[in-house]
Amino acid sequence: MEVKIAENLVEELRWRGLLKDMTEGAEEALAKQKVTGYIGFDPTADSLHVGSLLPIMVLVHLQRHGHSPIALAGGGTGLIGDPSGKTKERQLLTEDQLQHNVEGIKAQLTHFLDFERPENPARLVNNADWLRPINLLDFLRDTGKHFTVNYMLAKDSVRTRLESEEGISFTEFSYMLLQSYDFLQLYERYGCTLQMGGSDQWGNITAGIMLIRKVADAQAHGAVVPLVTTSAGTKFGKTEAGTVWLDSKRTSPYRFYQFWLNTTDDDAIRYLKYFTLLSREEIAEYEHAVETEPHLRAAQTRLAEEVTRAVHGEDGLARAQAATEVLFGNRELDGMSADDLVDIFAEVPSCAVPRADLEGEGLSVVDLGVTCGLDRSKKQVRNLIESGGLYMNNHRVDSTDQMCTLADAIEGRVIVLRKGRKQYSLVRVEEA
Repeated sequence: MEVKIAENLVEELRWRGLLKDMTEGAEEALAKQKVTGYIGFDPTADSLHVGSLLPIMVLVHLQRHGHSPIALAGGGTGLIGDPSGKTKERQLLTEDQLQHNVEGIKAQLTHFLDFERPENPARLVNNADWLRPINLLDFLRDTGKHFTVNYMLAKDSVRTRLESEEGISFTEFSYMLLQSYDFLQLYERYGCTLQMGGSDQWGNITAGIMLIRKVADAQAHGAVVPLVTTSAGTKFGKTEAGTVWLDSKRTSPYRFYQFWLNTTDDDAIRYLKYFTLLSREEIAEYEHAVETEPHLRAAQTRLAEEVTRAVHGEDGLARAQAATEVLFGNRELDGMSADDLVDIFAEVPSCAVPRADLEGEGLSVVDLGVTCGLDRSKKQVRNLIESGGLYMNNHRVDSTDQMCTLADAIEGRVIVLRKGRKQYSLVRVEEA
């Protein structure tokens, strides 16, 4: 859907809640001229997670307003580890691990940024390109001399770690210098004068601005976005099952879609502003819907659709929606793979049935219902069938004499039983 672009980037970021603070002069610079800005992405894994979507969307808005975005993959700084927002030192990765992670991140960023746009194409760069060749003595002489230890100790990211029981290693203490050097290199190579990031990056960003001023006698700027939490105050992107990743191999499109669909009413409108390109007028309509018809969950559905489509494409969205319909009994299982069903029903009770029991004439559905705990006795299961309340693979079981055979098992591996509308049991067919 084509979205009307606001004339002022800062105004757009503010109404969306994507701007927490910025340095003096940054707003004027963005309003008067084309600016090149960057955000760094930490390659601690081979996939970004939903928490990374906020800075990604800031780059998207930057490009949509005519500015030039740079996504910096920290292939070099990732060898060190950023202490910002961390209570203890990270486990260091090998160079091979980091390179693998950088490649995964690059692929995901291409879903959001236009690298072919003639007037202001996005760039994807790796700071390993300039950090690997650097000579330690040259770095200390040319960069380190501009930072006093007093200045570094005053930064929140360092002070917090100093006050912790674990402290901070010299390795992580030096991270500020490396990130500042990144900003300087991006300024010299691409004319980059704006660094953006999470609010925990403010100290590193202002350090880079200081280095550019001292080395290049130039003015650079910084802006930070808020760190996202839920309305309940919990960390955004964390579920009982763990982190919600952008990689479909780590978090399936179905689970990704469900994460957004389960957003609370208190968070839905805020997330529509953060993570979609819907206009003010459209979001206002969903805000009204949340207030007047919250049971329809229209805002959550649109949020889930928009973000899943952006990350996993139309095919991924279609798969997620199909899986959701299966979960609520509104769709037959035709076309669903066993792996899809295992993922969809991962959190429902399950039971194992030996393959041999389903061979030949198979096993009575009544016996299977008792085995899987849908009811406590055969009589109760028969009553359930007679009342039309038992389903196998989302088809109603019409007879108490019906048998379940291997032919009913999806890919010979799983069978889905359902009691009523919501009580499921996943039957796993196993070798004896």
